[in-house]
Amino acid sequence: MTTIPKIESFASDLTAIRQDFHAHPELGFEEVRTSGIVAAQLRAYGVDEVHEGSGGTGVVGLIKGQGGGNRRVGLRADMDALPIPEETGLDYASTHAGKMHACGHDGHTTMLLGAAKYLAETRNFAGRVALIFQPAEETGGGAEVMVEEGILDRFDIGQVYALHNAPGFEKGGFYTSPGAMMAAVDEFHIHIKGLGGHGATPHLTRDPVVAACGIATALQTIVSRNHYAQDDLVVSVTQIHTGTTDNVIPETAYINGTVRSFDKEVQAMVIRRMEQIVAGQAASYDVSATLEYEQGYPATVNTPEEAGFAAAVATEIAGEDRVIADNGREMGAEDFSYMLEKRPGAYLFIGQGDTAGLHHAAYNFDDEIAPVGASFFARIVERAQPLGAE
Repeated sequence: MTTIPKIESFASDLTAIRQDFHAHPELGFEEVRTSGIVAAQLRAYGVDEVHEGSGGTGVVGLIKGQGGGNRRVGLRADMDALPIPEETGLDYASTHAGKMHACGHDGHTTMLLGAAKYLAETRNFAGRVALIFQPAEETGGGAEVMVEEGILDRFDIGQVYALHNAPGFEKGGFYTSPGAMMAAVDEFHIHIKGLGGHGATPHLTRDPVVAACGIATALQTIVSRNHYAQDDLVVSVTQIHTGTTDNVIPETAYINGTVRSFDKEVQAMVIRRMEQIVAGQAASYDVSATLEYEQGYPATVNTPEEAGFAAAVATEIAGEDRVIADNGREMGAEDFSYMLEKRPGAYLFIGQGDTAGLHHAAYNFDDEIAPVGASFFARIVERAQPLGAE
């Protein structure tokens, strides 16, 4: 592994920053302390421009290179935590009850700060680089808010890159794909209304319980019978709520679940079939039912050229045997997708070894990979915008 020596020289500073972030987690659009520290650090590093308040609690820093040129890379890190009570037992565990950095965004923010310090001190690149510290990735779609506010145009960002830590993958390795990386994520709610009554006289009721079971079962046919088997699609019913006791047939039932897909035509098919199934099943059970379908983050799709470029840069840092340039795709979701819909770029995973999984109460970001990620970010800029480039 070949991290940048200058970044390694202040690795202990990065560890201190990261562990402070870890001890003070903030949920989406509440990252007031975190963004304040980010802005203060950027100014201390000599970043040329620091713009606060983007996306509510986001921060954008701009660094001018030594040479001219119109190229401008955007590097993005998310800052928000999760509503999970921490169970790590660390000396620097969360001081905010019920909240913790269980997805490593404290580490992502720290890696980008490390790159910012190096780039501001060396400026071994042409053009300018935009450092995007984004709020509310977990809920709220902070990336969408920043894009809709126009940061990509305002700061003339031409390409975008982001990293996410990956438990279970080799520490310091990199993994990406020249296309779809992560799925679009949607949520559905189905509200069923029947006619309640005594459990001993079901013939006098219109039972929403059996209707809910019928709808939940019928929804499974979308994947098994309406969708081409070699394309990825998930339709999961994750909640059914109804009833309060053993001898009463309830009046209502509620179904909730998630849909994961990669193709907008597939997504449209799912919506159409859900509408048909809910209406048809409701009629067959003589109940009424309404479907609320909420489209969430779109699929995270790398552009092939930028994904290949990012993999080559990662190889410089980690070595060829620790980079997988075509790692396939997964059904998780990520709001960096909104930036990739507007600009070419790439999203990569950086391995952090055998640790607790993401969104687990025992999870903790591995500080040893922070200089690795910071080195990757810095090299992306230096290789994409070399001195002398126009």
